[in-house]
Amino acid sequence: MSYYFVIVGTQDNPLFEYEFGTSKQGGDGLAHFGEQQKHMTQFIVHSSLDIVEEVQWTSGQMYLKCIDKFFNNYISCFITPSNAKFLLLHQPTSPTSSLPLGSTMTGSLAASTTLSVPPAPTARASTAIGANPTGLATEEAIRNFFTEVYENWVKAVMNPFYRADMEVTSPIFRQRVAAAGRKYL
Repeated sequence: MSYYFVIVGTQDNPLFEYEFGTSKQGGDGLAHFGEQQKHMTQFIVHSSLDIVEEVQWTSGQMYLKCIDKFFNNYISCFITPSNAKFLLLHQPTSPTSSLPLGSTMTGSLAASTTLSVPPAPTARASTAIGANPTGLATEEAIRNFFTEVYENWVKAVMNPFYRADMEVTSPIFRQRVAAAGRKYL
């Protein structure tokens, strides 16, 4: 699973961005977004801000869970008391075949293409974080990730040299976000 994490300030400006991949179940910890898709992730996250604005006033919670879905991209949100928004775009690993179950490929492309059929999910794999992006285990892992990042965010903005809505460039903060991603996601 690939992740794109961004902190958006009160003026809808990005304060911090970080891409990473899952470290669980043999993941390499790197995001696997294509070059074209990297620009789309920013667009998708920014377009979900309208939904965040609507949902934040109907819920009294800081963690808003999965608020938006765009094709195979899910956006989860966490709102701080200072109205900074933590947005996490998570893209589950796609199956190796893009054909619907039971369909066949015909034509000249079919003769030169070998499809690998993914194995049936086991009980352990079906409860994995990447298997169900809106499942309870995934929601809990994302909540824990947001909570740990929020604790580090509070420490970063308490710096006397930090001004509201200023971009966070601290390498220590980046390392702590990466550590939280490895720990929970």
